[in-house]
Amino acid sequence: MKNKNREQSLSDSRELDGSYDPLTDSEEDDFELSTVCHRPESMDKLQEQTKFTKKELQVLYRGFKNECPSGVVNEDNFKNIYSQFFPQGDSSMYAHFLFEAFDSDKNGSVSFEDFVFGLSIILRGTVNDRLNWAFNLYDLNKDGCITKEEMLDIMKSIYDMMGKYTYPTMQDDAPREHVESFFQKMDRNKDGVVTIEEFIESCKKDENIMQSMQLFDNVI
Repeated sequence: MKNKNREQSLSDSRELDGSYDPLTDSEEDDFELSTVCHRPESMDKLQEQTKFTKKELQVLYRGFKNECPSGVVNEDNFKNIYSQFFPQGDSSMYAHFLFEAFDSDKNGSVSFEDFVFGLSIILRGTVNDRLNWAFNLYDLNKDGCITKEEMLDIMKSIYDMMGKYTYPTMQDDAPREHVESFFQKMDRNKDGVVTIEEFIESCKKDENIMQSMQLFDNVI
């Protein structure tokens, strides 16, 4: 029974990356299984739970497995991978916040399922789905509202990530000014925090935000 479960786990993984080969012998199967910490769910389940096609999931899985052969990525590895996209700045803090958002079960690692569930919302979700995901990213302590301190931490991490060379004339107080502008628009009742309702309502009325969200529609 144990060997059967191991074989099914390997088969599901190969179905994902399109590399299933019935001629692979059992000794290689055991070696591959021994190097992997986590096997993703079956293709059918992932198709049901996300808005990706089978082909898209296979492409995503190949890339994920290439960067994370063990099947999961911890925060340090996530930061290293993310830093490759922003060599001109320090992306470590923003990558930390992003990792927290993808780590849905809060176990200190991001599996392929965590990755594609989040990506499915960002790229294929409804407007409300995407705004809810963004709110969760900004709500650092997950208490259901965004404070100026939380937004300032996010803004600082974004400016650090973009780097001084990208915006050489940027003033040090630019992140705080951005936060003040953000709260003037979104904190409707002026109680010092932004709720999910205020956040979604304000974003939907902002033409720039709506246009930027549409840019993700055809990424994959």
